[in-house]
Amino acid sequence: MRRADRLFQIIQILRRSTRPVTAQDMARELEVSPRTVYRDIADLIGQRVPLRGEAGFGYILDDSFDMPPLMLTPEEIEAAVLGAQWVAGRGDPALAAAARDLIAKITSVVPERLRPFIVHSATGTPPGRVPAPDGIDLARTRTWIHEGRKLAITYRDEGGKVSDRVIWPVLIGYFETAQMLAAWCETRQDFRHFRTDRIVEARFLDERHGQRVGELKLRWRRSQPRQGRPQPVD
Repeated sequence: MRRADRLFQIIQILRRSTRPVTAQDMARELEVSPRTVYRDIADLIGQRVPLRGEAGFGYILDDSFDMPPLMLTPEEIEAAVLGAQWVAGRGDPALAAAARDLIAKITSVVPERLRPFIVHSATGTPPGRVPAPDGIDLARTRTWIHEGRKLAITYRDEGGKVSDRVIWPVLIGYFETAQMLAAWCETRQDFRHFRTDRIVEARFLDERHGQRVGELKLRWRRSQPRQGRPQPVD
């Protein structure tokens, strides 16, 4: 690993951590000696990177620090493009268009030497099968999730039974052939999962459910089995 890449990676390690990181931990990840890390830390401090800490205790990066956008490693570029390709092939129209735009933007701003990692990527996704049409506007649903608002839906289950529900949308899951909307169901007083192609009708209510978005999502995660896919609506 080049020294410049190593300095950048040290900043990345510190930026993603919420607690002090020791030189020994960084050395193991970077596959260098702790002495090399101490020398790199000293160089970064000399370049006025706002690092705080000391040997034996660990180091943290000040929240005020920022770097020029899209200083990406080849692996980060391939990861971003791989994810965007998957979304472009399987996401709803709004997300698919955004994914294609993202790839174009990354291509236009990365240095010339890194563009082959996009144009001739060593990774790829298999062609996605066209999912069944959604019965709900997923772009608007994402907005309702962020704003903590309720939805009123008419839903047809696998057996053809139709029911009306008021739900608190939590998360949209994208699978190979269908999308799944995870939500708190006021009727069942529990979390349920609704295939979006089985939603007959949806009304976007102005009423808020009063739960913090992050807390509601945490409750949903805790309700899920440790293994296996979430169960569909009953």
